[in-house]
Amino acid sequence: MVLKAEIHSHLEGTASPALVRKLADRHGMTLPDSLFTNKDSFRWTTFLEFLKAYDMASAVIRTPEDYRDVTYDYLKRCAEEDAIYVEVMSSPDHAAMAGMAYQDHLDGIVQGITDATNDFGIEGRIIVTCVRHLGPDQAEKVALQTVAAPHPLVVGFGMGGDENAHHPSDFAWAFNIAHEAGLLCNVHAGEMAGPESVIAALDHLPVKRIGHGVRSIEDPDLVKRLIEEDITLEVCPGSNIALGVFPDFNNHSFLKLRKAGVKVTLNSDDAPYFETSIGREYLIAREHFGLSDDELLNLTRTSIENSFADQKTKLKLLARLQST
Repeated sequence: MVLKAEIHSHLEGTASPALVRKLADRHGMTLPDSLFTNKDSFRWTTFLEFLKAYDMASAVIRTPEDYRDVTYDYLKRCAEEDAIYVEVMSSPDHAAMAGMAYQDHLDGIVQGITDATNDFGIEGRIIVTCVRHLGPDQAEKVALQTVAAPHPLVVGFGMGGDENAHHPSDFAWAFNIAHEAGLLCNVHAGEMAGPESVIAALDHLPVKRIGHGVRSIEDPDLVKRLIEEDITLEVCPGSNIALGVFPDFNNHSFLKLRKAGVKVTLNSDDAPYFETSIGREYLIAREHFGLSDDELLNLTRTSIENSFADQKTKLKLLARLQST
């Protein structure tokens, strides 16, 4: 058994097709048949189609109870695969689209984490994210909402969405609001766009981690910078292959980045959309990257050490690793 940790997972994107249908039924909503495949997975082909499917499925999450159920269900699945720590990225913008206030969405997530911790012993934390393609003004609103309602389980601020929309500098004000309030920051970069996306993020945003960042390998100077500035990459191999960032695992940059000395971690991103899980990501690392159990455990340690959790929680989790 290898204990696991995940620091890059979009909460709304963790809901399985079965749970999405259940929540739709709860609210009397009819989902289009085009949302699902014959194999009961989410249907999409391109990245933009994935974002549309994601938005459509997320629209069924409409109440604090829904957010509680999505959070609890995901942490339960992670715990069943021996995960002891998970950071979920929540999207107040998706909650607002479904008619929910920020505090209501937060209350539901907190309840889900609390219940899962009590039932399964798994620790969970929240990174509030803005959506890049909704623009910098909306990102600022999300940042202001986040800092106006602090909670000990909310430990970070980040940004997802279409990486090719806007420039990172456009979001500097939003990130600085969160950073000055004591939240640690991450941002998606170097996935659907090249290394220049990562460079721009590092130049303009107060980030300690990069979501994905796998295309950093294309720029040797950037690789050196990631090491020098102690930046951790939240790598999601299964997602990268599903989205065509790399043609296959043999061509993935994970091992090259790791060998160069960059801090890399394993994560599932939007697990049901890519037919993966945190357990499968560790299996990929074992079968395709040739990592031993000790090396996998070291990746878990890297995730915990570079998580946004408080120091007391980190030490408690690291002690659990030591005891295995």
